[in-house]
Amino acid sequence: MDIATHLFSALYQFGDAFAFLVLSACGLAVIFGMMGVINLAHGEFIMCGAYVTATTVHAGLPLPLGILAGTVVSALVGVVVELAVIRHLYDRPLDTIVATWGLSLIATQGTLIMVGSTMAGVGTPFGSFQVGDYSYSIYRIVLFCAALGVLAALYALFNWTRFGVLARATIQVPHMAAALGVDTRLIYSLTFACGAGLAGLAGGLYAPTMTLVPTMGATFIMEAFVTVVIGGADVFLGTAPAGAVLAVVKSVMTSWQGQLFGQIGLLVAVIIVVRVLPKGISGFVLRERT
Repeated sequence: MDIATHLFSALYQFGDAFAFLVLSACGLAVIFGMMGVINLAHGEFIMCGAYVTATTVHAGLPLPLGILAGTVVSALVGVVVELAVIRHLYDRPLDTIVATWGLSLIATQGTLIMVGSTMAGVGTPFGSFQVGDYSYSIYRIVLFCAALGVLAALYALFNWTRFGVLARATIQVPHMAAALGVDTRLIYSLTFACGAGLAGLAGGLYAPTMTLVPTMGATFIMEAFVTVVIGGADVFLGTAPAGAVLAVVKSVMTSWQGQLFGQIGLLVAVIIVVRVLPKGISGFVLRERT
């Protein structure tokens, strides 16, 4: 392999890892990073999006509509969960952990009972192309572009729209927002639904790339939490650079010693970054700005 082929392979692996980390973490960045809710059922929202996407595609809808359906259904489930459970636990973080862990178990076992141990997957679209001796999936490049698009959309949503301003105000100073006439309960519900919908979007996008099983959420949740912890509270300033840093670590370690060392590299990276930057990358950036 010549230098150009090696370089392309490295960039492709980086893009693949970056897309997985960012798409996995964006929903959690909204729910955990912004709202402070430790949502251990995040993986099950991803699973919901993947299962709904596969079901709609099997029913005859094109994949983009299936992904949209998975996103919407996950967001609606998020509204129900927020109204029924999370709303009563905002000031009780330990209870939130237990409650969302329980929801995770219920969702996993319920899916296993109703659907079975596995579900027919969705074919990966777009095919592949050859560079040197290796074949690369075009869909992985689509996922990278989707990750960039989601980051841009979140930045626009929370910085340029009325909802984004109200959401940030409500989460940062809820009593002041309520005194100014903001329906804080509605804002909390919509923000949680946004995070759940982003998780469903991640599941829908990755449905064509993996085996659909009730425990598939576990594939995403560890790396999602690691990305959000390193990134900090800001969705855009935190998730994007954290995803880039961790993608470099994961792709290098995986190429060098395999998948296990890639996971170990992520954990070592989060320990180092949290030790140096206790408030994450976004906390450091915002502190330097001021």
